Amino acid sequence: MKKLLLAASFSLGVSAVAQEAKTDAPVADTVKAWSIQGQNTLMLNQAAFSNWVGGGANNVGWLAGVNYNMTYEKGKDLWENIVILGYGQNNTKGTGTRKTQDVINLSTNYGREFAQHWYLSGGASLQTQFAAGYEDGNNPDARKISNFMAPGYVNVGVGVTYRPNDNFTMTLRPANARITFVSDKDLQYAGSYGLKKDGDTSLFQFGFLGTAMYKVKLMENINLTNTGSVFSNYLDHPDRLVLAYGAVLNMKINKYISSNITLDLMYDHNQIQKTQLKQTLGVGFGYNFDNGRKRSDKKDNQSWMK
Repeated sequence: MKKLLLAASFSLGVSAVAQEAKTDAPVADTVKAWSIQGQNTLMLNQAAFSNWVGGGANNVGWLAGVNYNMTYEKGKDLWENIVILGYGQNNTKGTGTRKTQDVINLSTNYGREFAQHWYLSGGASLQTQFAAGYEDGNNPDARKISNFMAPGYVNVGVGVTYRPNDNFTMTLRPANARITFVSDKDLQYAGSYGLKKDGDTSLFQFGFLGTAMYKVKLMENINLTNTGSVFSNYLDHPDRLVLAYGAVLNMKINKYISSNITLDLMYDHNQIQKTQLKQTLGVGFGYNFDNGRKRSDKKDNQSWMK
């Protein structure tokens, strides 16, 4: 009997030690470094008239776009990638089809933290459009003023990035190369987008680039995203700043229906010596997703990267 009790006590002791060892074992880090946030939209509008004394023309239009933010954040490393694409058209009876939205905006920026929220960074970006634009409201019979990669702006530079949270990012690049491409032969003449002589396909500039993004939650399901940039060319007329500001007001009605209001302001001496303005309003299908959380915020596991 004593032997049986001794054996049982020994077994319980071994089990307890094993359980304690298992409890003290380091917990595997399951938090992923990648996160992705995105918005897909499809806006539709339509109007029809029949014997309407107030007048009007039948029309139908659409606007589609995507806005993705893919971020890698681990330790001192921060790598943010942004993809913004948008295109829209409107067809009006008696006028034909006109472009209402056309944007390609791609950017990447990598940083290595050297102080809290501050990163030594380097990155590149591309801004252009999908299709040709015309002087008279995108009338194809009018004079062409733009096209795909005409202009196309490529920025490559190094500097510092300040990012205290997910809602604010500022990047300052005192060393930034800005190349303007004009791939359309009809637009390759002196003065077009700053080209020096007829037949030139690009313009090289080197200077300072500053960019910033600030997101504000105005109320439940209503968010405002502000972006801004400034560029100064060290090589020629540094006082002629290239300024840009954009605002997107997103009002989410439910999971699949949303409304967007956008505002874009821009001044570029090489394009036109006037302030440019573009505004759009649309209601339609929108789907937002947030697959994954950032390690720095100690949020949930990013199962989509498993």
